[in-house]
Amino acid sequence: MNTLTAEIHQARIEHLVVTDDSLTVELADGRTVSVPLAWYPRLLHGSIKERNRWRLIGKGEGVHWPDLDEDISVQNLLLGQSSGESQSSFKRWLDRKAQTRQSKLSREKSPSKSLHRRRQKARQR
Repeated sequence: MNTLTAEIHQARIEHLVVTDDSLTVELADGRTVSVPLAWYPRLLHGSIKERNRWRLIGKGEGVHWPDLDEDISVQNLLLGQSSGESQSSFKRWLDRKAQTRQSKLSREKSPSKSLHRRRQKARQR
């Protein structure tokens, strides 16, 4: 195993920050790696809340965003590798995300059945 390979396998994420245009990762050894957010379309299309909800996986070998179903390894960051997701897979994910958002908005706009029943009873009194 050469030195670069050993450094990559030993690298661990301590913290990260996602902005509108970049993903910046702080490593345990003091290095900071910053990559364009466009490399990771799910992050790019995620809300601030979704981007900020992450957890380290594998003792800092990677990071997971549960709301976006995205995993990124420190190895890929150090090697400069962007997302390997196909366009068709990403499109399906975007479509599901849009449907979920639409369903949520519909539920928020229409009162629940129990609230509707309580209002009807109140009117009858």
